[in-house]
Amino acid sequence: MVRAAVLPAVGAPLEITGIELPEPGPGQVRVRLAAAGVCHSDLSLSDGTMRVPVPAVLGHEGAGTVVSVGEGVTQVSPGAGVVLNWAPSCGRCHACSLGEVWLCADALTGAGTVYARRTDGSDLYPGLNVAAFAEETVVPAACVLPVPDGVPLTDAALLGCAVLTGYGAVHHSAKVQPGETVAVFGVGGVGLATLQAARIAGASKIVAVDVSPEKESLARRAGATDYLVASENTAREIRGLTDKQGVDVAVECVGRAVTIRTAWDSTRRGGRTTVVGIGGKDQQVVFNALEIFHWGRTLSGCVYGNSDPAKDLPVLAEHVRAGRLDLGALVTERIALDGIPAAFDNMLAGKGGRALVVF
Repeated sequence: MVRAAVLPAVGAPLEITGIELPEPGPGQVRVRLAAAGVCHSDLSLSDGTMRVPVPAVLGHEGAGTVVSVGEGVTQVSPGAGVVLNWAPSCGRCHACSLGEVWLCADALTGAGTVYARRTDGSDLYPGLNVAAFAEETVVPAACVLPVPDGVPLTDAALLGCAVLTGYGAVHHSAKVQPGETVAVFGVGGVGLATLQAARIAGASKIVAVDVSPEKESLARRAGATDYLVASENTAREIRGLTDKQGVDVAVECVGRAVTIRTAWDSTRRGGRTTVVGIGGKDQQVVFNALEIFHWGRTLSGCVYGNSDPAKDLPVLAEHVRAGRLDLGALVTERIALDGIPAAFDNMLAGKGGRALVVF
């Protein structure tokens, strides 16, 4: 038996309880978690914004040590440090054939498969495939990637979502070039990673925007040159910081209609807006046909940073080793498993960066 944070039903409080994990079957790996990040997507799963079968163990950003492997697993062995990959690509669907592995049609198939049992014998599902809010988990072998050399195991958890997403939003989706100006909306874990990625890309001005004035020091440490507390004047203030032009690139990490609209309004004519935040279906963003023509801007969605984890993790690791990427700067709180509900409350209140569960 291992302890886990179980979502018993959509909208219900998490329960910290024991669960029964099976031994890994063919093609599976059992992992003892070292750390797991608490991501806003977990909150979106718990409140029903994103749908998964329940009851489920949430948590999709994690790293740990391989305990045992099932028949046929050769790419990792017991004792190896691994990063959990919550969206493994199948390599066969249309998106994968185009090289767009982040849009794999079968990436979340495992989330609908029973992977463990509650103590009463009832079925339990693995959230976004990997069920990282537990002391141990059993996942398909495709869901683990070796921890790159030089990256501490606990910090490596952040590579599994926040850093891949933020770095990919800048380098793969928005394709920020040296000297360009960037605005980042939302200074949570992904937003902080996005700020660092913009700095690594060589952006000349990086404007961070958040509802909380307390996050300014976090944002500046991550690379922000300017900080704005969100208001109805945000787009005008950003144009004032950029010779009345607007930024070349805006990255929205919140998932709210008003923030997406403000990010769009903050970009220059011909600029790019990348939406990373996950919003609900009720969040309707409105544009008129004339402004789309006149401004010539690009608005694009961004899934998992448009990243290929197998290719991007070594790149990120090199940035870590060279001191360009500071994983520790993303973490504002280190908590135990029991602290996840409070971390959810902090996210709802707009507090802090990334809370990291350390086992």
